[in-house]
Amino acid sequence: MRTTRGIPGLRARSPVAGLRRRTLGPLGVLAQSVATTAPAGAMAAVPLLVTTAAGRGAPWSVAIAAALVGLVVASIAVFARRMAAAGGLYSFTAKGLGPGGAYACAVSMVLGYGLLVAAALVGASWYARALVERLWPVDTTAVGVAVVVVLSGAIAACAVRGVRLAGRVMLVVEGVSITLILAVLVTLAVRAPAGPAAPLPPVGAAGIVAGVLPAVAAFIGFDSATALGVEARRPFASVPRAVAVTAGGAALLYLVAMLVHLAAPTVLPALTVAAPDGGPGAAVIGDWAPLLLDAGIIASFGACTLAALNTLVRVLFSLAREGVAPAVLGRTHRRHHTPAVAVGLAVPLLALPPVVGTLAGVEPQDLLGGLLALATVGFLAAYLLVCLAAPRFLRRIGELTPAVVVVAWVAVPVLAVVIVVALVRPGGVLLPVTVGLVVLAAVAGWVALRRTHAAELDGMGVYDETTASDLHLASRGGG
Repeated sequence: MRTTRGIPGLRARSPVAGLRRRTLGPLGVLAQSVATTAPAGAMAAVPLLVTTAAGRGAPWSVAIAAALVGLVVASIAVFARRMAAAGGLYSFTAKGLGPGGAYACAVSMVLGYGLLVAAALVGASWYARALVERLWPVDTTAVGVAVVVVLSGAIAACAVRGVRLAGRVMLVVEGVSITLILAVLVTLAVRAPAGPAAPLPPVGAAGIVAGVLPAVAAFIGFDSATALGVEARRPFASVPRAVAVTAGGAALLYLVAMLVHLAAPTVLPALTVAAPDGGPGAAVIGDWAPLLLDAGIIASFGACTLAALNTLVRVLFSLAREGVAPAVLGRTHRRHHTPAVAVGLAVPLLALPPVVGTLAGVEPQDLLGGLLALATVGFLAAYLLVCLAAPRFLRRIGELTPAVVVVAWVAVPVLAVVIVVALVRPGGVLLPVTVGLVVLAAVAGWVALRRTHAAELDGMGVYDETTASDLHLASRGGG
């Protein structure tokens, strides 16, 4: 039997010990990214949002957004093929931009994934209320609150039980949801009566560019599998593949939904919560269509909530293990090996805005839109930072290629423009003011941590490493 004692530089314990390492199969990893993106729900919303800005040039907006996301996928793959980290993108960014970039990316990820959990709770509650109203026209405020409370408890339980169980649940739920939405859309495309197209703005460069923002927003969360690198069985293969397949599959689904909407532009809006009676959509394929659409979107939002929570608590876990966040967030469940404390603290906090907003009578579309807008800015900032970090990381390890440089040169300025457009577009000053306050709070946090935890900040970006016990077990197995 070979021994590993005395090997220099080999840790006795992984920095992320406590998580269940190397147990999650490729389908579970894929389910994480697919569910966070929630393509079933996005398929119903993206055509309406993008055509409002881009008119009949909307497919070009989706194609441009997909190409931009493809550049981000390429940058993420640079890291995902070389390191497995619970912190996902911020751990990657640390290797290229140092502690400052890592801290900024971590703040962006916590903001993005935290608000995505809250937004998905709002979405599930909204469509559940619409489903009930279609069947029984009553006040559904209590239904909305109940859905948030029950769904929050369910996702917390699944998140504590572990990503293997969560992966199975999310894969089944999202698969059924996508099938339902596709069935409705294809039926619409086949049975919708021929007639003049609804009046849409003419194709123009300005409109197409304006449509890119909501189209990009539909992809947010495709990167969430990167936070499962520690738990994935073959992380260097399954994680980058899951990220790429999710982005590519979502792009295809959105384009299909967009083309169906352009072919029958008066029908899809009538199948949304804006038309409780079903409208012309029900006349095309029957009263069951709105019910199926609502059910599929509710399920998709539910899976999105669980997936986004899984990523969020692993980011918090990683920050705690590095000493940047409170140490209690780095504790794991003794039996299930999940960040149970982070789950228990995060879920009630994130369920509060949906519950309070519903009880206060805030329109669900306004609450959902506000949360998603702020979450999207967080995601876009994280994507920009990881694209900026990729070439610097490869140059540091002596593996820089021209292709990676070109990807960064194209992706970084485009992402910066999209962020600016998101902040300055018409609709009030609430979003830019909120983003400004978040930036100020983040800067204050950085200054405070720099004074008290400088060493911990400099050590940001921990990832799973081979330990002495790993080699010891391998040697006993005859490796």
